[in-house]
Amino acid sequence: SVSSIVPESCLLIVVGLLVGGLIKGVGEKPPILKSDIFFLFLLPPIILDAGYFLPLRPFTENLGTILIFAVVGTLWNAFFLGGLMYAVCQLGGPGLNHIGLLANLLFGSIISAVDPVAVLAVFEEIHINELLHILVFGESLLNDAVTVVLYHLFEEFASFEQVTILDIILGFFSFFVVSLGGVLVGVIYGVIAAFTSRFTSHIRVIEPLFVFLYSYMAYLSAELFHLSGIMALIAAGVVMRPYVEANISHKSHTTIKYFLKMWSSVSETLIFIFLGVSTVAGHHYWNWTFVISTLFFCLVARVLGVLVLTWFINKFRIVKLTPKDQFIIAYGGLRGAIAFSLGYLLDYEHFSMRDMFLTAIITVIFFTVFVQGMTIRPLVDLLAVKKKQETKRSINEEIHTQFLDHLLTGIEDICGHYGHHHWKDKLNRFNKKYVKKCLIAGERSKEPQLIAFYHKMEMKQAIELVESGGIGKIPSAVSTVSIQNINPQTLPLERILPALSKDKEEEIRKILRTNLQKTRQRLRSYNRHTLMADPYEEAWNQMLLRRQKARQLEQKMNNYLTVPAHRLDSPTMSRARIGSDPLAYEPKEDSENLPIITIDPASPQSPESVDLMSEEPKGCSGLPPSPEEDEEGLVMRVKEPSSPGTDDVFTPGTSDSPSNQRMLRCLSDPGPRPEPEEGEPFIPKGQ
Repeated sequence: SVSSIVPESCLLIVVGLLVGGLIKGVGEKPPILKSDIFFLFLLPPIILDAGYFLPLRPFTENLGTILIFAVVGTLWNAFFLGGLMYAVCQLGGPGLNHIGLLANLLFGSIISAVDPVAVLAVFEEIHINELLHILVFGESLLNDAVTVVLYHLFEEFASFEQVTILDIILGFFSFFVVSLGGVLVGVIYGVIAAFTSRFTSHIRVIEPLFVFLYSYMAYLSAELFHLSGIMALIAAGVVMRPYVEANISHKSHTTIKYFLKMWSSVSETLIFIFLGVSTVAGHHYWNWTFVISTLFFCLVARVLGVLVLTWFINKFRIVKLTPKDQFIIAYGGLRGAIAFSLGYLLDYEHFSMRDMFLTAIITVIFFTVFVQGMTIRPLVDLLAVKKKQETKRSINEEIHTQFLDHLLTGIEDICGHYGHHHWKDKLNRFNKKYVKKCLIAGERSKEPQLIAFYHKMEMKQAIELVESGGIGKIPSAVSTVSIQNINPQTLPLERILPALSKDKEEEIRKILRTNLQKTRQRLRSYNRHTLMADPYEEAWNQMLLRRQKARQLEQKMNNYLTVPAHRLDSPTMSRARIGSDPLAYEPKEDSENLPIITIDPASPQSPESVDLMSEEPKGCSGLPPSPEEDEEGLVMRVKEPSSPGTDDVFTPGTSDSPSNQRMLRCLSDPGPRPEPEEGEPFIPKGQ
């Protein structure tokens, strides 16, 4: 009932305090957690367990955020805390005046780093969601490089008489050497371990030994050259796991899994118990000003760093970090045994205030583990922070995950944006084409990821079935092949499929694997920069443009040639229309017995200018009108409705060609005329 309220790490520290007090009470000297024992024997199992079973997908998707928190956040905490503590020492009285700037910066670098052991111990109990867990835990793993660099840098600077600009520049470059060097050492040993596991099929007993041996050698090799041993262990575990698990037997996999869990749990227990014992046994120098200032500035630096960095990170993240997430990240910055061991490593010769540093470090560790560790669970419930959902992965989920990965990679290729999906796809192709063939034995190297996942799920379900006693009643004589036929269901006759031989079935599977699983590999890689220009594309575009212009011109012609509705115009409008084009209203030969209207085109356009000259018919003799009559004016006559096939507006003369007639029609509006019959052509076909 107590462990549901108080984290196990707190209970273990209390046990250590009781054991240390008991040892001291009987007159013996309690053992102290020495740094060599901690860094060489207790820390590696915890880091290897975390690196080997690291959830790689969420870790890589949030790698940018984790690196910003781990590198920039740790540097901010170290220098902010070191600078403020130097100011406190200068103002704090005679007991603190002798502590210089380098000593305070060294103290800030020790106390600023988030501890992976404490984070694991607390966060695994509260079951926080995967995003927050990987952000805080990933930060605690990757900030080791910054801590190691700053620690050794300030420790070396303390022995110098004068620190030059060159020393500072070299110290800056040493960060890249330490971090990338540790990763390189881990990758080399991970590849060697995977390659060795390829040849252990006939001696399965020693398979787990190679995993532990090469991982520990990676850690020792990195520490030997003052590189980051934690990053070497993580890199070795991440690199070797997919290849080793494809080569080793299922029993070896189970051995590695449970042995790592047991080993890391024992180390974690010993670390927290030794912390309690060392608190009782160690030499302490308590200074209220220094200790309280350290605790307060640690909290302030953590909160400010998380708020400022999250504001910057959210500008680039698709899934933003909410204020609740920021609070949990800031509140989850726990300190632990790494800070204590680094403080214990300090030399009395250069750091006479070592006991006061250790006292302040233990105070900060106890406050973060007890107060923050005990209150984070109720705060998560109070803020309704999303918890981790325990769901079993299915084939359906795996198919959709791969489908979305391929889809996003294709979208990035088309857009010409090389994001992490593009580089992840390149890495997967390189892995399948070259690395798997060298590090995985047999047919497993050519097995698609989906098929491998299916085999893993099948094995897991079979083990769960055996452990649950689901086949306990099956007689031993029944083979595993015939288990599925114990209660056979009779299929309808029309649905019975012909039986296939094993060879035929294997041949079909091979055909499907080669033709369906690798369709994407047969496609040519492309992007928008390498697409070839079509030589006919420009000519085709020009032809389309010409066709579009011709269509627009035809539409304009139709608008001009559209016959308006029959309506009566005023005499002024009639006169204006006739004046615009006199040729269109030539008098016809059959203009007999019609009233004649004389119109002067040059006169002002007013109703008074229209004069009825004579109502008597002219030209009764049937002769064509004379030139004198043409000079007197135009003769307008009412026509009979036109017969089909003839123009209902004017009949062109013999001298007028059809093109001239069409041009005249386009340039002028012929005036009122009867509505044409439906389907009647505008220009007669015979003309």
